[in-house]
This record gives sequence, structure tokens and C-alpha cells, in this order.
Amino acid sequence: LRQVSDLSDFSRGHWLRELLCRREEPSHVQSSPDGQHLLLLQNSRPPTLPRVVAFQRHSIAGADLERTWQPPQPALVGLLFLQSPVVLGSWVLAVVWEHGRTEVWHFVVAVGWQLLQTLELCQGARARVVSVCSQGASLVWCEERPPLGAHSDMSKCAFRFCVCARALEVGEQGVRLGAVRIVLHNSPEYQVLASPQHVFLVPAAASGFATTSKFLLIWHPEKAKFTITAPSAGFIHSKVLRSSSESDFRKLLLGSVGLLSGFAPLDIHTSTVSNSGGLLLVSTKGSVSVVEPDGTQRHIFDLEGGPLAQGSPVRLKTFGSILACVLGGVVYLVNQNSGRLIEKEVLSMKEVHFVESQGEEDSIQLLTQTGIYSFSFSKPEDSSRPEPCLVEMVFEEACRYYQRRSLSSSKLTVEKLKKGGTFQAPVVLAAILQHSLHQKQKPAQSLQDTYARLLSTLSLELQSYMSLELLKTCVVCAPESEVESYCKELVEQEISRILQSDMDKDNLAYLNSVFASFPKAAWKATRSCLQLQQNGDGLLVARATPEVWKKVLCQPQLEEVGQNGMVPLFELICASFLRFKPKWLPSFVELTQQYVSNSWSYSSKEGPEGRVPLYKRALGVLARKNKHGEVDDEMELELLLCSKRPKAVLQALHLLIRMKQWQRVVEVAEKFSKLSPLLNKEIFTTLLAELAQHRELDPYLDRLWPLCPTELTTSDILTMVLQHLPHSQEDPVPFSSEGNQLTVGLLKPLLQRVVQCPSVQEEMYSDALQSTTFPPPTPPREH
Repeated sequence: LRQVSDLSDFSRGHWLRELLCRREEPSHVQSSPDGQHLLLLQNSRPPTLPRVVAFQRHSIAGADLERTWQPPQPALVGLLFLQSPVVLGSWVLAVVWEHGRTEVWHFVVAVGWQLLQTLELCQGARARVVSVCSQGASLVWCEERPPLGAHSDMSKCAFRFCVCARALEVGEQGVRLGAVRIVLHNSPEYQVLASPQHVFLVPAAASGFATTSKFLLIWHPEKAKFTITAPSAGFIHSKVLRSSSESDFRKLLLGSVGLLSGFAPLDIHTSTVSNSGGLLLVSTKGSVSVVEPDGTQRHIFDLEGGPLAQGSPVRLKTFGSILACVLGGVVYLVNQNSGRLIEKEVLSMKEVHFVESQGEEDSIQLLTQTGIYSFSFSKPEDSSRPEPCLVEMVFEEACRYYQRRSLSSSKLTVEKLKKGGTFQAPVVLAAILQHSLHQKQKPAQSLQDTYARLLSTLSLELQSYMSLELLKTCVVCAPESEVESYCKELVEQEISRILQSDMDKDNLAYLNSVFASFPKAAWKATRSCLQLQQNGDGLLVARATPEVWKKVLCQPQLEEVGQNGMVPLFELICASFLRFKPKWLPSFVELTQQYVSNSWSYSSKEGPEGRVPLYKRALGVLARKNKHGEVDDEMELELLLCSKRPKAVLQALHLLIRMKQWQRVVEVAEKFSKLSPLLNKEIFTTLLAELAQHRELDPYLDRLWPLCPTELTTSDILTMVLQHLPHSQEDPVPFSSEGNQLTVGLLKPLLQRVVQCPSVQEEMYSDALQSTTFPPPTPPREH
């Protein structure tokens, strides 16, 4: 750390030092965009009044800025620096009070602070501003609009807030506010945080409404769009607001409430916006993550020290790709892209504030009680090499792996893995990676013989990893026209990698996001991994290994699926077939069943068929598709028939009868009656019942009679026919004029066939009946 100021170069520097050294630290410190002004917000206790004070650096005598207020007067809500279009690089300060009054101040050299204008931000006299931010040339705020009467329904009172936006125009003629724009009304309380293109709406801790604390809202002003995201659950939904009536909070959530209610509440201790436009979140467990404007969340780093206390401040600020975090007098410098800890510095004081460092992008300036200090960090010369980050990832993954399988309650850390010597695998792998990745940049170092043998085994895996890293670099650096082709290749490699690893909940969730984000690339990657193609006869064949088939058929427990919309891999592949190659889906299900029958017994509870049959899982995917489009009866028929299960075949037969496709009814009956005598009997009795009710099957009687089971007798046939004859309101007559009744003449060929064919019982006793002597002779007795 290098001291750059002892505060003596500030106007009233002795008072600034006195304020910082008091027992009651300033609740908020903010520096101007040029780094020449410091604003301190002091929420003091009586008898001292709360106030905001400005201090100038290298200043010439001029008017100071100091504002105080006496409770119960409205408190100060926000200090916002806005760019002034009058002079390039100049700015104004907006001081926003709780009742909506906004003071716009401007600093003039040698003159000091001048009040340009006082404006009323809110339209209603009873409105109360709870949070405010600046987005471009506009002010965005969340205000409370109390109900006119005393409300007994607390659920309605919870939605008494409104998010508004208003342009603030600073010109030579003064300051002018634009029209109020209602962004969201009838909403719960939100903290608004602005990035250059987006506004994040973070639910307030005191909102007291369970469902609203489970998701974030992201407003995209240019697109008039809202994104609802529950980052930890992987839920993202966007909606474009085409009219002002759609900006109602409850209408915005319509269709998502049921899903959101099942999620866990957000765990947020501290939130702020990074310079790249993402929302930085610190959980109460000390986990630092970033929520991107598209709603996706990425974990960055875990702070040391365990759970954070409610009152312990965590200060965050980004400098390029470096995230600086101050907690309990410790400064952490973390690479935002890789999550790698670059440096950790323990400070002698606990209360530290970040200030702007104009023109010094490679340094961080910290305000303390004794002055301003600069913390310089330089990029390492070999930062382009991936090995330090990669080696760190090896140990972190090993920590998770061994922790899951450990019976001990003590937490395993990277330091313990490196120094303990108990687990040699990550140490060996790290050494091999460092050796192999350095080979291209400097002569290869000597490697132990055991390591060398392992390196030869891992060489192909290392080549795959390096090609994947190179491909990721190409995706980042490629022009927009080439990104799609790179993404296809990247998706194929990622799906191939996951199919070779354990299909746990995290990998399955990742696959779901890949299939949702890159459906076409995922479909092509699936075809490649399963080696699906048509042979010369036009039949679908797959040359996937048994291990890949097991991953495809893996069906996680119900509690691991469902709530967040995650579906198993088999269902994902079936949905891809329906979207890109529907006619292949029945053949794929049939291929999968063949693998199952070869790998597991028919009734095995361990196999996938032991839970839900594969054809039913495929039908479930088809049913979800049918909800959003036309019902595909033809595909349902093919899936039922390809299973060759008796219940499925009978279900398909009834579906064809309902569709009145009698030609196909007979074809299905002829084909599947050969599978088993029991199925043959069920099919024949079903068709005989139809024959008794109408005359549609009359042209196919010659093809139906051979299907008659041998165990049926004439009395059995006549009984079934009589049971299924249509009921008539009139008295039956010998000769009907309608011509749609079943006659004995139509049944005559069937009855003759049954009479002429020997029954099963006759065949059983035919030998005994044809004996020359009856009864048989008595066997000789033994004396």
C-alpha cells in the first residue's frame, strides 16, 4: 500500500479526518467521477444532526456544500452524479430526499457549490421515495404510494409501491424534469440499481412478502422488456411490455407464480453493480456471484470466515476484470473471469471505503481514517497461460469430490490438499498439467517415471482439453458471423464431455440449459455422440457405446427434477427428435428398448424399464408438445406400436378404431396377433365387439377370421356378439330395413371354422380317445 494523501490537500481536511476518526463511521462515502470531491453521509445520533458534507481536493476558497435535516423531517435517500451535456466531462450532483424533493448542485472552480434548481420528483404529495439510481440521463426510483383509506388486507398493502423513471435535462437555461414514466406499479418494495443499459430490481429485505423475495427483476429500457430471474434455480423468463397496462406487477408474474413459489428465497447480504453491467451479489454464506443482464448467474469467489453477520459491511468495486472486496479489514483481489484469488492483503484498519482513481486503471484507492492509499496491482507477465487457474481448478474440484465422499464434518480446503499428502491424485494431476502445458513455451522439465506413464495415458484427454480451451477463445474473439459455427462445435464437445462423466444433478441442469440455448447445435451433437444414421434399408441404427446408453437412460430421482423445470436426458433427446427429425423418434425409442432388453431383465427394478416404460416417457414429451400445437395422433400411434407391449398395442388399436382407420386396424391386428396367444385373444375379442356394433369391418372379414384363437368355442363367440349388439328402442324384427345389423350369414364362415377346427381340450385327450381298448387294461399286480 502506498499513501497518496494524508487528507491535508482537501478543503477542511482536519474536519474530514475528525469525521472519519469518530466512533460513528459515515454510513456512505461517495466520490465524484473526476475523483476531486468526497461526499460523506453522516447518520449521527442526537444531539448531532444527520448531514451530508462535501470536501474538495486541491480546492480554492469557495462555497461549501453541507446539508442537515432534523427528524421527523424527510431523510436523504440518494446522492447521484449525472453527466452534464453543457460542458463535455462536467457533471452535476442530484440530492434526492425521501419526500421526492430533488436538489441539483453544480461545482464551479473559485466559486464553489451552487444550487442550480430544486425540483419535485414525485407527482403525489403522499409519495415516499425508498430507493433511487441514475440510468443514463434519467432518474429511476421506487416510491411508496400509501392507500387512501385504512386497509385491513395486508396482502394488498404489500403491493403499494411503484417504480418510476424520469429524464433529468441539464441545459444552459436550467434544469428540467421530463414526464413521469411508470415502469412498474402495484409492486412490492424494491432497491433499484442501475448499469449503463439496464436497471436491476432487488427485493427489499423488509418487504415481508414470501414469493417476491425469491426472484429478481431486470428492466431493459431500450427494449421495454422485463426479465424475471431466480438465478440459483436456473429460472429465466422475459416479457416485453407493449402497453402501459402490462406494467402491472401481478400481470407481469402471471403464468410464473406457481413455479416461483416453489423456489427458495434469495440469499442476499450485499448487492452492487459492476463496471461491466452485471449485478454483484454477496450471500450471507460469503459467496460472491454476478447476475448478468440476461438473467444468468455465475459464481465468482467464496469469502473466508464463514457466514456473514447482519451488520458486517462488505464493500465491492470492480476495476476492469479485477474485483476488489473489503471485509473485516481484509482486501481480496479476484479475477472476475476465472474466480482466481490474485492477492489478499490484511489492513491495519477495518473501516475502508473505495474512492475513484482518475486515470489510474491499474490501482485501487482506499479511503481510511489516516488518508487515501493506493493499492497497485500489475498483470503478471504470463497471465495468458491457463495453468495457474487450471491447477487451482483441479484442487477445487478434488475438494468437492472428496468432501462428498467423506464421513468427517471438517471442511476440506485447497491448502489441506496441497500440504496434507493424504490425497495424491490432485497433486499428481497438477504436476502433469504444469509439465505438459509448459512444453510448448519452454523445454520440457524432467518428470517422474510414474508421472510420465500417467501422462502418456492422459495425452489424448489433454489434447481434447487444449482444443476446447482454444475453441472457447475463438468464440470470444470471433466476429458475429462466425460465432454460430464455433458454438456448434463447442456444444458438441460439451455434450460429449458430459456423456463421459457422471450424470449428476449439476450436469443434468447444465445439459438442460445447453439444449434450451442451442437447440440445433445440441441436436447435431446428440446425433454425433449416439452415432445415429440410416442404413441401406432406411432403418435407423446407433453405434453408441454401452456407457453412453446408460447416461441417456439415466433417470434421476423425482425430487431432483420437476420443480425447476429440469428434465432427464432421454426426454431432452426425444424433444430434439420431435423438433428436428420427428419420423426418427419411434425408431430411436425402439433402439433404446433393444439396448435395455439386452442389458437388463424385463422385470428388473434397477433398469429404466423398472420405473416408467420408455414409450410412456416419449409419450410424455409428445403430450407437452401437443399442449402448444396440434395434436399428433400419428406420432402417438407409432410410439405405442414400436414398444410392442400388449397394453400399448391395445391402446393403439383403440386409437385407430376411434379414428375409423379400418384398413390399419386390420393390419395392426394381423401383425401383433403373432406376438402372444393372450394378445391375440384380446385383439380378436376387441374386433369382434366392433363387428357386432357396425358394418365398417365387413370388407375385411376374410382377414379377421384366421385371427380367431383356437380355444374359443361357438358359444363363446355368440355370447360376446350378444353382449355387444347395439341397443334398439324399438322391438326387434327378423329383417331390419336399416341394414346395419349383424346377421348369422356374416358369422357363418367363422362358426364353421370354429366347429371344424379341433378344440384344445379335444387335442389333449385325442390319444386316449383313439386307443384300441377302452378302458385301458389293468396293470399286473406284484405279489
